[in-house]
Amino acid sequence: MFRELTFNQTQFDLMLKWLGDDRDAAGKKYEEIRENLIRLFTWRGCYNAEELSDEVINRVTVKIENLLAHYEGDPARYFYGVAKKLLLENQRKQRLQTPLPEVAAYDPGTPEEHSALELIYECLAACMKELKPAESSLIVSYYAGEKQEKIRGRKGLARQSGVAPNTLRVRVYRIRETLEKCIKRCVNQRK
Repeated sequence: MFRELTFNQTQFDLMLKWLGDDRDAAGKKYEEIRENLIRLFTWRGCYNAEELSDEVINRVTVKIENLLAHYEGDPARYFYGVAKKLLLENQRKQRLQTPLPEVAAYDPGTPEEHSALELIYECLAACMKELKPAESSLIVSYYAGEKQEKIRGRKGLARQSGVAPNTLRVRVYRIRETLEKCIKRCVNQRK
């Protein structure tokens, strides 16, 4: 789940020294911080509280030389600050991994709804034939593709047409507006 952070014994010893001059007292402080981190993550509803606590300690230990040189204040507060950021990171990952609700395949439902869709598609085809060939080609090319492919295609269309991307968007908007009016008129006439 987390990137592999490796630290050596020297870094761990420096981290303990940062927690206190007496090694036994530093060890107790380390355990106290770890237990508090586990408690914090548990209170926040993290099922992997121990793993997150260890990750906080690993992240701090890897940066110990920099902390010794620059950080002033209670070391425990630094651990809790890292824990807060890790908690946000963990919550973001959990949101991204939440399964989507089951969605049924599109079913137009009743025969009336199915015939209404067919009517709209028939009208769209008829209205596309009423457009100038250049407009028809532009609107089809503009909406072709998915995600990045669509973006690249639109940039290419703008370059090919010799216009700015905003100008292209305005042209497509006007063509689409014309199509929508035509489709509504067509559907109303055939009802």
